[in-house]
Amino acid sequence: MRPLAVSLLLLLSPMPMQAAEPNTAAAEAWLAKTSIAPPLQVPASLDAWQQKRTEIRAKLNELLGDLPPRPPVSAIQITSREDKGAYTLETLQFDNGAGEIVKGYVFLPKNATAQNKAPAILYCHWHGGQYDIGRQELLQTNATPVAAGPALAAAGYIVLGIDAPCFGERNGQGPDGPQQKGGNGEMTAAKFHLWAGRTLWGMMLRDDLTALDYLCSRPEVDAQRIGVTGISMGSTRSWWLMALDDRPRAAVCVGCMTRYEELIRSGMLKAHGIYYFVPGMLKHFDTEAVIALSAPRPILFMTGDQDTGSPTSGVRHIGEIVAKIYALHGSDTASHFENQIYPNVGHVYLPEMWEHTLKWLDRWVKN
Repeated sequence: MRPLAVSLLLLLSPMPMQAAEPNTAAAEAWLAKTSIAPPLQVPASLDAWQQKRTEIRAKLNELLGDLPPRPPVSAIQITSREDKGAYTLETLQFDNGAGEIVKGYVFLPKNATAQNKAPAILYCHWHGGQYDIGRQELLQTNATPVAAGPALAAAGYIVLGIDAPCFGERNGQGPDGPQQKGGNGEMTAAKFHLWAGRTLWGMMLRDDLTALDYLCSRPEVDAQRIGVTGISMGSTRSWWLMALDDRPRAAVCVGCMTRYEELIRSGMLKAHGIYYFVPGMLKHFDTEAVIALSAPRPILFMTGDQDTGSPTSGVRHIGEIVAKIYALHGSDTASHFENQIYPNVGHVYLPEMWEHTLKWLDRWVKN
């Protein structure tokens, strides 16, 4: 039997177990009066794609808003260390320069040293309406079949994960302070950032990129062998980070391979929290354009066909387009993009998915 916390169909915010029949007439009426971008057109050549790729990345950064500069690596401090036998568990923190203190965990295998550099994983936790957990997910099985931090450390990886905005020790640390926690705190943070000319999603990714800066700076880390992974919100963070930054070598994304037009048509906009929406995005492109920026680096997607936040039609649509982008890089990159759809599976992280995650990371990050 699967652990209860893993088998629940939690998406990016609490929602019913079964989605109601979509009101397609309403969706079609709204879409008919709105100009949205067509599916990404695959360029005829790799050179043409490289130019298009540069344009898409620039537009994404523009749409995320006027983000303040990331704090320097020197601002990140280790505040505690605990000997856990096979690894050392460190707690780090940094002032993100935007009003918050961010805390995270580093899992450091004992055999990782400046002379014996190790591969590393930036782990992105999920949402699931579990605002109190955040980085603690690395030590729990609320979202994954095993505690990901110790498991990845045992596999030889240095692991870093931070509290995303509104989660963990940042729950109740938004602009309204402790009086607004959980979903209310998330809403106040999103509103504040919109007024400031930026997005909550952009700020979330900015903090993740700060964590990546730090991971690359660690003397024990081989900066050429860094992967990124997560489920749900953590999955979306992972493929956006691959899109915005070339430093991650590979990624594994469980759930949330969501094409937005199909999400609208299925009547499931409610499946994703407010933090996730980027104003103006559909005027320019849908999510296949973001995911395609990972090419030719290896990226694995695993999605259940009963995951109502990621309509299967959209998962397949993204996969068809992105596979063609990978093909532009040559036949040897065909194995770099894998899009697995699991039948009769919802928004969960199955044990077999975890096994596939480890094999993917070992193949494309470690070796």
